[in-house]
Amino acid sequence: MAEKVNVLIIGSGPSGYSAAIYAARAGLKPVLYQGMQPGGQLMITNDVENYPGYPKGIMGPEMMEEFREQAHRFGTDIRFGMVTSVDFNGNGNHKAVADEEHEIEAEAIIISTGASAKWLGLPNEERLNGKGVSACAVCDGFFFRNVEVAIVGAGDTACEEATYLSKLASKVHMIVRKGENEMRASQIMQNRVKNTPNIVIHWNSIPEDILGENEVEGVLLKNIVTGVTSILPVQGFFVAIGHKPNTDIFKGQLKMDETGYIITEKGTTKTSVEGVFAAGDAQDSVYRQAVTSAGTGCMAALDAERYLAAIEVPA
Repeated sequence: MAEKVNVLIIGSGPSGYSAAIYAARAGLKPVLYQGMQPGGQLMITNDVENYPGYPKGIMGPEMMEEFREQAHRFGTDIRFGMVTSVDFNGNGNHKAVADEEHEIEAEAIIISTGASAKWLGLPNEERLNGKGVSACAVCDGFFFRNVEVAIVGAGDTACEEATYLSKLASKVHMIVRKGENEMRASQIMQNRVKNTPNIVIHWNSIPEDILGENEVEGVLLKNIVTGVTSILPVQGFFVAIGHKPNTDIFKGQLKMDETGYIITEKGTTKTSVEGVFAAGDAQDSVYRQAVTSAGTGCMAALDAERYLAAIEVPA
């Protein structure tokens, strides 16, 4: 017998917990499954200094615990576990399965499964993550003012982040696997990087490892044409090879772009299926910030509340 709920929130993080706070305060009795990484990407973020309301900054895990406590305080049923499959073909009666065994029927569903950064798989990459290794220049660039940093990538995002870092760091070493005429980024972005005095591009190069014990002290760089290796003495190492939205279980159920980001109706969190809403990095390939994620979580709860009121479902 399937459990019946008003609102099911799939995933946590700033968007999921914010959606839960607003849905719970509206009396919708939301059920939230935290997912594979309760709290989302902020659980592996040491210092958060750009979220309003924390003038002295806050540790990512501590911030997410406060979000969770606030959602729980208003009555959200927060569950450890993850939704493993969904069925949105039931004419407004949406179905989900948690941990491959518990069936749930929900009048409205909010998706907040987030996205995961793509990593290089270098030996010390995971160990030094948060200690000088980052996948978000906008989030962490502030900590690398007036020091040298390296960034890996060759697309528009890598160029944008390299340009952003150039305004903070003393020098930015951009590591590009291919040659100068094979860069993926648009020409305008390439020109912007090439014309920035403190950005040095290392063509035909790959990082073989990140050096340092408790923090990043350098990068072991290899030129794949000459085979020559060298050490770049940097204090920050940024990976900008893209993100992958955690939306695989929704494929074939919802409209997505070619990368897998859920497409929402402009100005709302409505997906291609009535009664299903998406918030946070699962639908945002542009901003990917905690504050924007929380904002869309609020929007999703309000959209769900209005949807349920329109179909006269009792809260």
